[in-house]
Amino acid sequence: MISRRTMIGGGAGLLLTGCDQVVQIPAARKILFSGERLNLATQRLLQVRAGGRAALAPEFTAADISPIFRGNGTQNPDTADYDALLANNFADYRLQVGGLVRTPLSLSLSQIMAMPARTQITRHDCVEGWSAIGKWHGPLLGTVLKAANIRPGARYVVCTCADMGGTYYDSVDLIDAFHPQSILAWGMNDQPLSVVHGAPIRLRVERQLGYKQSKYIMRIDVVDSLAGIGGGKGGYWEDNVDYEWYAGI
Repeated sequence: MISRRTMIGGGAGLLLTGCDQVVQIPAARKILFSGERLNLATQRLLQVRAGGRAALAPEFTAADISPIFRGNGTQNPDTADYDALLANNFADYRLQVGGLVRTPLSLSLSQIMAMPARTQITRHDCVEGWSAIGKWHGPLLGTVLKAANIRPGARYVVCTCADMGGTYYDSVDLIDAFHPQSILAWGMNDQPLSVVHGAPIRLRVERQLGYKQSKYIMRIDVVDSLAGIGGGKGGYWEDNVDYEWYAGI
């Protein structure tokens, strides 16, 4: 029997070259995108046994960084608004932070880059069946959320992105949002984040699959429910091709 991890890490995943092909294979969909609640419960239990909710994903050395790190999903939002930001080297970019917060934020890229930051070398596991190791740098998502002073009742963090005409979004719960490896990465492999990898800001949530690492983030909202956002399943892929909302590995 093919396991979820085998398919993602190599195995049958080697037969796949893209998300579209994954979702066209009923057996693959059943293996990859079933048992979400069990997966969530199992990983939370393992986290507790490994040291609590803050248990870290494996980290690597500079010698382990992959020579090639392909882009996943959108390679360039290619909208007029994004092109204008890119043409000005993101000098006019503002990250909006709102929703259930007492202090809404509007952060420039320079303000984000001036925040205390974490550097981590981690493995990116893509649902397409490939993995790569990269070095990421940026402030903790939790630092930004603390600055916004979230209100009681908040449960999820929703990232709205520049791709798909500005309609792309995804979400994580507050446990993953405040995980010590959840960062808003503006640097990769000691360089500013490239367009293909999500410039100027992308999310890294290292205990989940690659499609949860939102790229081209324009807005972050703290909410108490995912109902009424997009198709109500918590993300673009979740709404459109039944990917699991929780993609823990």
